[in-house]
Amino acid sequence: MGCLRALLCIVFPPLAVLDRGCGTVLIVFLLTLAGWVPGAIAALVLNYVAANSR
Repeated sequence: MGCLRALLCIVFPPLAVLDRGCGTVLIVFLLTLAGWVPGAIAALVLNYVAANSR
């Protein structure tokens, strides 16, 4: 995961997981609506897992 993607996870989490699929974007969006911190953590974790599985 690059620095730009990590920064995007922190600033606007749903945009950072846009390439992961509609369900993932929806989950991160709902978590972001519930509170910014859960959405940012979910986006960081999802991007970290995806980057390390390649």
